[in-house]
Amino acid sequence: MMPAPLAMLLSALLAASPPSDEAPASPRLVKLPFAIAGGMENTPVVLDGRPLLVLNRRDDAKVHTPDYAGSMYFFIQDLVTGQEIARFGEGHSFASAVVDGKALHVFGSRGDQDWFHEIRRFTSTDLKDWTSEIALEPDPGEALLNVSVCRDDEGWLMAYESNKPVSFCFKFARSPDLRTWTKLPGLTFAGVAEGGEYSACPVIRYVAPYYYVIYLHAAVPGHKGWVSYLARSRDLADWELSPLNPILEASDGEGINNSDVDLFEWEGRTYLVYATGNQSTWSAARMAMFDGPMRAFFEGCFPPDLPVVRANARR
Repeated sequence: MMPAPLAMLLSALLAASPPSDEAPASPRLVKLPFAIAGGMENTPVVLDGRPLLVLNRRDDAKVHTPDYAGSMYFFIQDLVTGQEIARFGEGHSFASAVVDGKALHVFGSRGDQDWFHEIRRFTSTDLKDWTSEIALEPDPGEALLNVSVCRDDEGWLMAYESNKPVSFCFKFARSPDLRTWTKLPGLTFAGVAEGGEYSACPVIRYVAPYYYVIYLHAAVPGHKGWVSYLARSRDLADWELSPLNPILEASDGEGINNSDVDLFEWEGRTYLVYATGNQSTWSAARMAMFDGPMRAFFEGCFPPDLPVVRANARR
């Protein structure tokens, strides 16, 4: 459970006066002064007008042991009260969620001592009773890890993390109904380096005419540890990387990574929830705020007067 003072802080932030009609001139992110200990993969959502945070727990010290699956589960916190209001999905990790009408759909990867396997979808309309079914199967020898789903003009789009052919990269699948998924062949985002580069834990959003993905990049000179990059594409094949990358990197006390970003818009502001830690023994979920709508944040990360780095996902 989130400690009461932190819940009160976030409640006050959510209840703050509305932002001005004018979007800020730059996509400045303000890191809010609280953390959820042990947090890692997450998705903030609004269900029936209620802001929630869907997260998971797992003990990576037990990886490749018979006890690994038993350390994993999903849970949901009310972002105003801090209360844990649901727990489910034992044996699964890498939580990602979307709302469709009255239903909450939570996607995650099934794990065991042999690591991670298919992506499953958990669905509930009351956060008490859950149904579960396979959403996406891995290719032979492949592990599927982080996943993100958004709505676009054709239905639903999934970006999913794989360890093949690059450890790590992400690929795409489509669905008309959140149930039946078809992989998009020949598309694998693996950065700009020849042969591919570390491109992990994507979160995808569609803000017409672009798809935007925030993903984790390995350490780069002049920056602290694993950092979050932003890229955009009109067709999922040709990508532009923000000239302002990295958009998030570790601050004092945050360890060596800002990873596993997810985001939502609430009362005209954009909130990014991200993970900190040391990529080994500890982690925490934190939040950064942009004082404007999500479109303004994404567009502000691509100033028209600055050149972009281009990447191609055709493989």
